[in-house]
Order: sequence, then structure tokens, then C-alpha cells
Amino acid sequence: MQPEKDGCIEGSKRTMAKTILIVDDNDHIRLSLCEQFKREADFEICGEAENGKEAIAKALELHPDLIVLDLSMPVMNGVDAARELKRLMPSVPLIIYSTFGDAFGEQQARSIGISEVVSKSQPAAILVNKARSLLYHNAA
Repeated sequence: MQPEKDGCIEGSKRTMAKTILIVDDNDHIRLSLCEQFKREADFEICGEAENGKEAIAKALELHPDLIVLDLSMPVMNGVDAARELKRLMPSVPLIIYSTFGDAFGEQQARSIGISEVVSKSQPAAILVNKARSLLYHNAA
């Protein structure tokens, strides 16, 4: 049994599940995303963070396969965190999941190493599908 961290990890580790770090300053959104990914047999939430600075520390500790970042957060925003995460962990895909996703251009995102931008106005299933596409495309 794996100990529970951040109230988001299930008790038993899935053997082939891809791990995800969820980063958002809104507790409800983090919980919702955790629940959405938990429903998928091929994903496991390895941790949560409330801001970019915390995300970097947790990413270095937990070594997730994918990081989902909010754009607008206190302490360190998603863009600054993405730049640092790409420097430290260049092979880990990053998805910006934000209310401002539509305004954040794909070209700007790619220039700092973000793999996908998903608006919070879209169904969470789109985020899951993009995560799956990134992780299993990268593994091929």
C-alpha cells in the first residue's frame, strides 16, 4: 500500500499507470481533476500543488510523467513554473489548464515548452484525452 499524499492518491499503486502532478491554486479544481483522472485506469495522481514554486519542488520529489498547470496562481504563475520545469525536467510534458487558456496562444505556449493548452471552459474529458495522447505518443 502506498501512503496517501495530499489526499489524492489511491491506496494501491497501479502497475502501468502514468503519474500526474496537478497544480492549481483552487482546491475545488484540484479535487475535480484528481477525481477525473482517478476514473481512468491508465492514470494515477502522484501529487498536488497550489502554486508554481510548490509544483517545482513536488515535481523534483515525485518525478511525474505529466504535469497539469494552471496559468494564473499566486507565488509563481504557470508560465514561470513551466519555464523552470522544462529546464529541470525537459522530457516531462506540460499542459496548461486555465480559464485564460483561449487567450494563451499555442505559439507562445510551445515557445516555453508547454505541450498543450486546455481551457477550463472545455469538458475535463478533453484534458484527459490530451494527457493520454501526450503520454502514450511520447512513450512510443
